[in-house]
Amino acid sequence: MDLEAVRTFVAVADGGQFRIAADELGITQQAVSKRIAALERELGVLLFARSARGTQLSVDGQAFLPHARELLRVADRAITSVRPGRRALRIDVLNRRAAPAAALHAFHQSHPGIDLDVVTLPDADVDSAVAAVADGTIDATFRAVTRRQLALPVKAFRVIDDPHQLLVGPRHPLAEATSLTPADLRPYRIWMPGMMPGSEWRLYYEELARAFTLAIDMGGPSFGVEVLLDELAHSTDLATFVGEGTRYFWPETFDLRRIPIVDPTPVYPHSIIWRDDNPHPALAAFLHHLQSTTTPPTGKTWVPHWAEKVEN
Repeated sequence: MDLEAVRTFVAVADGGQFRIAADELGITQQAVSKRIAALERELGVLLFARSARGTQLSVDGQAFLPHARELLRVADRAITSVRPGRRALRIDVLNRRAAPAAALHAFHQSHPGIDLDVVTLPDADVDSAVAAVADGTIDATFRAVTRRQLALPVKAFRVIDDPHQLLVGPRHPLAEATSLTPADLRPYRIWMPGMMPGSEWRLYYEELARAFTLAIDMGGPSFGVEVLLDELAHSTDLATFVGEGTRYFWPETFDLRRIPIVDPTPVYPHSIIWRDDNPHPALAAFLHHLQSTTTPPTGKTWVPHWAEKVEN
């Protein structure tokens, strides 16, 4: 259906005359007549009854009018959803359970007037996310930046250092510990299934394993968080890493334990990546919120060498 013809129909219905609609739309009265005639042919009905007193809606026109207004409303929303400067601020997160998602929720609570669109890109690698920022598909992304330099105008700075914890079931040998050092973990298998080769998560855990001689098993398929939690709850030897800011929920009967890791604490370095020349009016407020609410973890921490400096 020709939306301009629908818009013209609504303008005539509101103004009561073709001339008034033409003035409002900035077109000729002849163009208005042609659009209405084409719409009537498409629908197979007369939308207006013409008389010396002006133009009045027919019965079919009265039936069509509320739907025509809805068509225009939906069309305007569709355009707004993709038009820079008018659409919602679009932020990508790698995982909706992890700490960046919680940071976005906090931003939304403190800035309820800003429209926010939280997305998860189908391509999980850093390069794809950076490319999406560069071409304007998204306004910003939370990622661990695995290379020192980004090509301007794309910029980044670290905003969340998420401390790692060990997650185990009640029958695991470490279940009663109140804290653990990386050295304490060496005799045990740490299960992190489904890590894609080359992904930022895998690069992080590969370096963590090398740094502390840990047995981190990243092979095999991932059947989802719920399956992982169920296996941990009933295992005597499986353990996994979780971020302190990662939100998992499980049945009380699982009795899973989150144990802090200290001396040093491995932290996952989430950076925010954005275009410095992005014109979206809400982006500056979002970046300011992150900078003003960032609190580094206390105590001795560890990050991969590639995360030591990412600002540009």
